[in-house]
Amino acid sequence: MKIDVGYVAELARLELTDEERAVFQPQLENIVKYVEKISEVDVSGVEPMMHGRALVNAFREDTVRPSMDRDAALANAPARVGEEFLLPKIVEGAES
Repeated sequence: MKIDVGYVAELARLELTDEERAVFQPQLENIVKYVEKISEVDVSGVEPMMHGRALVNAFREDTVRPSMDRDAALANAPARVGEEFLLPKIVEGAES
């Protein structure tokens, strides 16, 4: 199968020299041939999967545990409003 490496480079927004096109043209054609060869493999008895390995959740169980008392957490706040931290307004943008 003939692949136009210049067209593929244009789609990828790449600028290639003539020398680079000459190098990449056969490489791209070989990649496509390999993919075509893989597509010939009979996988009718293989169940589709998202990953080649089984995924295991490495996180701990989500269990309710005692947490820090609200007043203790707010005790170190530089400023507060009721039961909330009060933070300075930070606005970044164009200078006038």
